[in-house]
Amino acid sequence: MTLRNGKEFLMIPGPTNVPDEVLRAMHRPAIDIYEGPLLEATEYCQHGLKRLFRTEGKTYIYAANGHGAWDAALCNTLKRGDKILVLESGRFALGWGEAASVPGLNVEVLAGSWEEGVDPARLEDRLKQDAAHDIKAILVVQVDTASGVWNDIAGLRKAIDAAGHPALFMVDTIASLGCLPFEMDAWGVDVALTGSQKGLMCPPGLSFVAAGPKADKAHETADLRTNYTDWTFRQGPEHYEKYCGTPPEHLLFGFRRALELLFEEGLERVWHRHALLGEATRRAVAEWSREGAVRFNITDPHARANSVTVVRIEEGDVAALRTFTKEVCGVTIGGTIGDLSGKGIRIAHMGHVNAVMLLGTLSAIELGFRKLGIPHGRGGIEAAMDYLAGAL
Repeated sequence: MTLRNGKEFLMIPGPTNVPDEVLRAMHRPAIDIYEGPLLEATEYCQHGLKRLFRTEGKTYIYAANGHGAWDAALCNTLKRGDKILVLESGRFALGWGEAASVPGLNVEVLAGSWEEGVDPARLEDRLKQDAAHDIKAILVVQVDTASGVWNDIAGLRKAIDAAGHPALFMVDTIASLGCLPFEMDAWGVDVALTGSQKGLMCPPGLSFVAAGPKADKAHETADLRTNYTDWTFRQGPEHYEKYCGTPPEHLLFGFRRALELLFEEGLERVWHRHALLGEATRRAVAEWSREGAVRFNITDPHARANSVTVVRIEEGDVAALRTFTKEVCGVTIGGTIGDLSGKGIRIAHMGHVNAVMLLGTLSAIELGFRKLGIPHGRGGIEAAMDYLAGAL
């Protein structure tokens, strides 16, 4: 028997659900790339990115996924042989570090746990040891979807300042921008980057970089520049130079509409919606984890992200659970990846998602627990609803 006929829910941490209005915005003929509406769309998107990142810095748009933005951030600011410090708290900061090793950067990892956020005190201690300031950049992810961690970017900035260290501070916001607060200028972030396919509610294919004054200065002497990623070329007077060639027209049409939707809702309201949905999820997981085989991956409650929750399942068939929610209920939830591969599930609550979608997802998971005999505490759905009822 199947219960899946009807609207299916995609509740994985990227790509996320794309609003119908964004899809409709892309359903149009190609237009001239040299004048008219596309130029206006580019200007709107670049200024919209400033509003999202909360910066007065320069913004760049790439026809690429997040890995392309990683490369752009590194190649535009650093020199071959420079040392960078990667702050581990999951898979994706490590992945950024692996990308950095390809063009010849010297990568050091500040080892961390996949069950907790980066410790600002450990960062401060490491930077104080670097009296010669050999470390030229510090790389961190605000939210890592592999572990479900949220890192305190403002706190890490304070640690850098306390150490008196001049390294560039670079932050990956791919799983956080448009979901939870990010204040690039106020927090002293020099380079920030993101992708289109998570909180920004667009198809994969666009990535974005914001660069502050310190990054601009470093760019002047960077010797890892590539033709495609080079900020100098992309600041040229011709429109096509902003994309190093033909602009990704239809993705831009969709992104513009997504920005409009975010600004119509209001960024603070968007953040609050994600906070409510994130906490409702955590209330459910807390009940499930009271007994049995289910627990949070992130041990510190304050380090659990509002955009994704990673749940460890230590007894039972995880693959069967994901198959059940998808094939029987019509709800696709994420599997764990990296060091946690096969050890649990990832529940996304980011982007174009509301209370009905979240409660339906949690219900499908709890139904799967019961059907498959996965030991768990009862009452998770009721706890989520009680929380939302009291928070509204």
